[in-house]
Amino acid sequence: MTRSQPRRARGTVGHAYSALNLRLALAGFGLVIMAIFAVLAFLANIVWLGVVCALLALVAVVDLVIIQRRRAARRREEPGAKHSLFE
Repeated sequence: MTRSQPRRARGTVGHAYSALNLRLALAGFGLVIMAIFAVLAFLANIVWLGVVCALLALVAVVDLVIIQRRRAARRREEPGAKHSLFE
């Protein structure tokens, strides 16, 4: 079962360990930008840069999955609670 926060984290349910909504927005932005840069790099025949950007886009996808799992766990722990972008 996924927990909303890692064990031994300094945060609590009342005070989040990580600003999940902000992380979600930043990871989404990173995914879009890195995917665009990867395509542009491959079109410009700069293969090494395209590979680096594609790998960074993949990291953003993994981060998005982790964030969504933690947000779902937080929703189970706090049903009906509303969280701002920075919580």
